[in-house]
Parts: sequence; structure tokens; C-alpha cells
Amino acid sequence: MSLQKNYTITFHVALVLQQAGIIGLKTMKIENSTAADITEIFRLYRIASDYQKAKKTVVVWPEFERELVENEIAQGRQWKLIIDDHIACVWATTFSDEQIWEERNGDAAVYIHRIATNPEFRGQNFVSIIVEWAKEYAKKNAKDFVRLDTLGNNTRLIDHYTHAGFKFLGMFDLKDTSGLPSHYHDVPACLFEIRL
Repeated sequence: MSLQKNYTITFHVALVLQQAGIIGLKTMKIENSTAADITEIFRLYRIASDYQKAKKTVVVWPEFERELVENEIAQGRQWKLIIDDHIACVWATTFSDEQIWEERNGDAAVYIHRIATNPEFRGQNFVSIIVEWAKEYAKKNAKDFVRLDTLGNNTRLIDHYTHAGFKFLGMFDLKDTSGLPSHYHDVPACLFEIRL
């Protein structure tokens, strides 16, 4: 049984769109990804990884296992932001993230992972839109926090997430990274949260 409700959310919030600088869109919606989206999800992951490699000072995503994404889709935990029938951004959610959040994992929270943006839509501040969506999603699922993490001392990303409303909790060495994707090994995790 899925831990998360699999439902479509149509997200027309004019204020958020104005704040994010997105003007003139015909439609924008957030809904669960499907098996038909896997090729596009992995294309966006590769683009994000290539972008990270070009930066040379940030942690680079590994090639994720297809089974990981298939399971997220089957459990209703993989999401897409669609603009005018194009996937503009993807991310995953979970309600438990014990290896990264350790003792804080006992809090009722939605955890966001692997935000990847289609380069055709880059610069649209989708993190702010995802934050507004995640707050509503968390409330509908009786959660008290929206959380995410990033790796290493990526000051630009830390600033980006704090400007989107997250509180930066600091950098932490994870106690047990076995079973986590390889980019979590040997680097500190930066933890962020929004208390609802």
C-alpha cells in the first residue's frame, strides 16, 4: 500500500506565478508522474548531472537506478510540473527519510528530493512553486514540516533554498550512508525545513 495519496493537483495560484515571474502561461499543473514519463525524468536527471559537472565545485548526481524511480511512480511519490503540456520540472517526495534526517525523522514531514528542471524552462523559480505546492500537500497529509537536503557547501543553492522560504539548519555528516545513492557518501548534508 502506498504511504502517500496518489492524486492530481491542479495548481493555479496567480500570486505565486507573479512572484515567480511566470507570465502568460496557458496552463500549469502539478500531478503524479507516470511510467510514460520515465524517459523524460532520466533525461532531466542527466541534464542536471551535466550541469553539476560543469560547475566543478558542487556534488554531482550519480546515474540513479531505474527501479528507484519506477517504485516512486508506483507509490505516487514522483511528481511533475507541467506547463502547456510539457514537463517543466520533476521531483520526488517521501514521508520518511531516516538516513538523512536521523533523529529528526520522527517529525511528521514531507521530504523533497531530486528537483530537476527542463532547461527550456530554467530560470522560472520553480522551487518557490514547489514550496507552495508542498505546503498544501503536507497539510493535506497531516505533516508539520516540508524538508529537503542538498550536499556539500553549495552556497548558491543554500541561498536559493533560503530565499524560497526554507530555514537552513546547517551541514551534517551522515552517520550511515549505506543504501543511499553514491553522491551521499563522504560529503556533508545541508538540511532545510519549513515549519507549517
